Amino acid sequence: MAGSGACGSAHTSPVHINRQQPPSIFTNTDGQKVALITGVTGQDGSYLAEFLLKKSYKVHGVIRRSSSFNTHRVEHLYEHPNFRMHYGDLTDSMNMCQLLSTIKPDEIYNLGAMSHVKVSFDMSEYTADVDGVGVLRLLNAIRSCGLERTCKFYQASTSELYGKVREIPQKETTPFYPRSPYAVAKQFAFWSLVNYREAFGMHLSNGILFNHESPRRGATFVTRKITRAVAAIHRGTQSQLELGNIDAKRDWGHAKDYVEGMWMILQQEAADDFVLATGETHSVREFVEKAFLEVGITIKWRGEAVNEVGYDSADDNRVLVKINPKYYRPTEVDLLIGDPSKAKKGIRMAGKNVFLRSRQGNGGGRHQTSRLRQFYTVLKTHTALCRAGFDKLIVPNDCILAELFVSRVSKTDRKSWRAARVLRDIRAAPVRVV
Repeated sequence: MAGSGACGSAHTSPVHINRQQPPSIFTNTDGQKVALITGVTGQDGSYLAEFLLKKSYKVHGVIRRSSSFNTHRVEHLYEHPNFRMHYGDLTDSMNMCQLLSTIKPDEIYNLGAMSHVKVSFDMSEYTADVDGVGVLRLLNAIRSCGLERTCKFYQASTSELYGKVREIPQKETTPFYPRSPYAVAKQFAFWSLVNYREAFGMHLSNGILFNHESPRRGATFVTRKITRAVAAIHRGTQSQLELGNIDAKRDWGHAKDYVEGMWMILQQEAADDFVLATGETHSVREFVEKAFLEVGITIKWRGEAVNEVGYDSADDNRVLVKINPKYYRPTEVDLLIGDPSKAKKGIRMAGKNVFLRSRQGNGGGRHQTSRLRQFYTVLKTHTALCRAGFDKLIVPNDCILAELFVSRVSKTDRKSWRAARVLRDIRAAPVRVV
């Protein structure tokens, strides 16, 4: 594992190595492209690793050293002959240099970040070091290792750059107005890429991604927080859901679509920056209402500001949603909606998954039936109904009629799912629907 060349030879220990992997797993010695993914254990990183492996890439993931396990999203990839993980940290320049000099990637996807906006106010210096200066460290490592002409670089930028929006919808030319330390750090990273691209002719691209969700979304993000709470309330293990600004509006897409967009961006001959979005915006309030509908509860609202509550329309005394000021951001971002026209035209990006139309909303049964195949694909890798004893299930962040799914999938298909890998997720998130 010792590195060589201009970047030094700091040692980096690999994680979960398949000892049968040949040395050629490191570099492009047989015509296969080599990709390096920072943040590989996150939602986007895990989907991207799967996507690239299906395209016959050699995939290297970077993981921070931790005393706790956080690799459940990529555990199923450990035995893949073209997948390998390495310890690394965006705050360690020498470590980044050593990895690049050893792996010599054709493509780098920088998805690693301190990505929780609210927490970035409490950890502003760390956020700046990782999300801002960390990107600069990677760019300098590429140059120090002599890879500036052969390595393409993708930076996971964010719609939070637009903050206090200057125009609606937001596109690549919309001025930035960041409203959090997270967004400020991301703006530094964005312009670092533009600067190095123009100064050194490097293939560096920013993907300005609007919110994107999946069953792999972290539990601290609002969408997953809502769906987990709805599940727990339905089970009787939680009584209420507390939220901050429920009138904030976001452009929500699906993570699987967006990681495909990341790859498509790096396949362009010329580096450029692209907005990836659905072009739709929905409020947190609407998300709450649709999530509760999935367990047969219609939410009604009363009160104003911090005194507003959401209650069960069937029982006026059953308050299920409360506003807690501690979840407010010091500076709010009220409305985000992206204009993906450039991506649709330039990289022919077309999202397949859009915000759910609930059973009582627009779209009706035909829309839900057309989404059954997508739901089946997500659910196959996320849960095992029969072995866990759940005959009907709600899956976080894919709020669609579970009953419809169960009625269409054969018993043979259900029994064929490998349950052991997902029992932990089943206990944490799904619910029984009666």
